[in-house]
Formats: sequence, C-alpha cells, structure tokens
Amino acid sequence: MPPPPPSCAAMSERTDIFGEVRLGYLVIDSARIADWRRFLKDGVGMHEAHAAEDLLAYRMDEHARRLLIRTGSAEDLGALGLQIRGEAALAVILERLRERGVPVEAGSAEEAEQRGVARFLRVQGPKGLLVEMFTEPLLSREKLTMLTSAFNTGPAGMGHIAVTSRMPELMQRFWQEIFDARLSDRISQPMGGLMLDIAFLRLNERHHSIAIAATRGVRLDPIRTRIQHFNVEARRREDLTAAYRRLRELGFAMAHEIGEHPNDRELSFYVETPSGFEMEYGWDALAVKEEGWDSSAHYPAISLWGHKPPNASAIASLSTNLGSLRRGLASLLSPEFSPLRRAES
Repeated sequence: MPPPPPSCAAMSERTDIFGEVRLGYLVIDSARIADWRRFLKDGVGMHEAHAAEDLLAYRMDEHARRLLIRTGSAEDLGALGLQIRGEAALAVILERLRERGVPVEAGSAEEAEQRGVARFLRVQGPKGLLVEMFTEPLLSREKLTMLTSAFNTGPAGMGHIAVTSRMPELMQRFWQEIFDARLSDRISQPMGGLMLDIAFLRLNERHHSIAIAATRGVRLDPIRTRIQHFNVEARRREDLTAAYRRLRELGFAMAHEIGEHPNDRELSFYVETPSGFEMEYGWDALAVKEEGWDSSAHYPAISLWGHKPPNASAIASLSTNLGSLRRGLASLLSPEFSPLRRAES
C-alpha cells in the first residue's frame, strides 16, 4: 500500500515558491487626483486606461491596470497587488497564512474589476499595508498610448517598493516565510541625520521587489507614509532622460537627481509624487542569476554616483534632518503593526 500523501501543512513548508510571485499593481489613496493625472500621464508617461473624478487607472503593458489612484485622504499607498503564478502556489501561501493565524478575506467583484483582476484575496501586512493576491490579471487589447516607449515588467513584475520599519526583522520574516523572498544584499546609508540599514529582498529575478530600511540603534520611523518610494523601470535610456525633463518642466520636485546604485546597478532618479512619498524611475537594473549569487554583500552607500538632492544647502539639510527626527520620535508613540507578531501573541 502506498504511503498517504503529505498534508497541506507539510507541503507548504517543503514547497519553494520563489519565482512564483511578482508585484502586480499598486493602489494609492489621494485627494490630489488632478495632480496625479499630470504626474502619471504627462510626466511619467503611462497609458491612461480610466480617468474620473474619483478614480484614475494606468497601464504599463498588456495588463488592464497597473497603477490606481482612488479618492481618499491618506495620501499613501493603500494596497499592493501580488500576482501569484498559479493556484498551486497560491494554495501554499494561504496554508502558510492559516498556520500563522493571519486572517484572509476575499475582495469583492467590484474591487476586482477596479484592479483589473478576475478575483483577489487580501491580508493586512506589515505596517498595516493591505497585501492583495491574485492569479489571473485581466488583459487589454487596446494599443498602448504613452510617452514612455515601454516599461520592464513581465516575470519580474511592475517594479519594487521601499519601506521603513521599526521591526525590520519581523517584516523580513513575513516576506521570507510567506512568499519565499530571498535576501539579495544590504546597504548602510546616512540619511536625514540617521544611519539606515537596508535589506533588499527579491521574489523573482528582479534584484528586489521589497527594500526594508531601519534606523541603526534606536528604532525610529522617519517616514510619514507606509512606503518611502515605489519604482518603475523603463526599457530605454532615452525614456529615462525624457521623463526626467518632462517631470521637471511640469514642476514636480526632484528628491534625488539621476544616479546609479551599487547593488542592482540601476540608473535612476527620484521624484516627489503628489502624495509626498517618492517614485523612482529607473533603467537597466540587473536581473539576478541565482547560481553563485552572493547575498552577503554589504555596500557602504546607496549610490555609486549621483542621486544628490537638488537643494543641498546647509539650511535645507538641517530642515530635512529636523523633520526626519521629529517624525521618528513621533513614531515611538504608536506600535507598528505586524501580522506575525499578532499571530505569535
């Protein structure tokens, strides 16, 4: 008689789903709809799929929706969508969440249509960010009309997010235990009067889909929003320089001028979005080749060159440092949410 099949729990612990997960879409809550429309359509150069007073939707490729701006007062990222390659990988993720007591709920049919997916499930992730999971994106046959010639998406997903955390170990565990994220490397960087230690996690061949930054020593969170920035990557260098010029001409403030990172070697700039957090527009980031990759690499600065703030005066630096310190101290007054800490309590 053959042995009985392994339980779902055993399968969830044994099965490696690395490469089965990618960033699919972002949902942003903002009252500045008109400014976001200028930013994304006329500046970044995305295809506008829907434009109304209460909702904007943009495409980057064949997916019907990649970036949504919905009316809200948070001026923050409301949800991120993860595309899971197949029901088997999704089942592994759901079992891992169940084992840890993390509640999962289904999105409504109206919400799924808004996001451009057949259906989705969601959990409350680290820092309270809603993490939504789907397997079937809705595709559009409409020809792309956008100022950027093409974005790098596909198996690597639409880009990455960067977050700050007072509990980086728990946040890293969430992405590694649930989604089999792998550490790519680390960077330490003085920023805003603080020393940040940053871990870069990949879900697939993209060098990182999530970057987690934490202050060294006393754990503060100097960032008002759930994310510090999100990233999109163009396929042509000409798109990078053209978007840089457009955004400046439209009056959007550059947070960091064009520069190059030492770990993923991406050429990029950072621009302030209408909601206050940043967007990184990049080109030519490396794809990780798993064989022989050294995850122990630790770089002493976030940039090889460039990425300087346009206003680097002593007064501007002092103002930035004081603002970061004030927000960091205020973060000590409220706990940071972690689904894993909740599950362990």
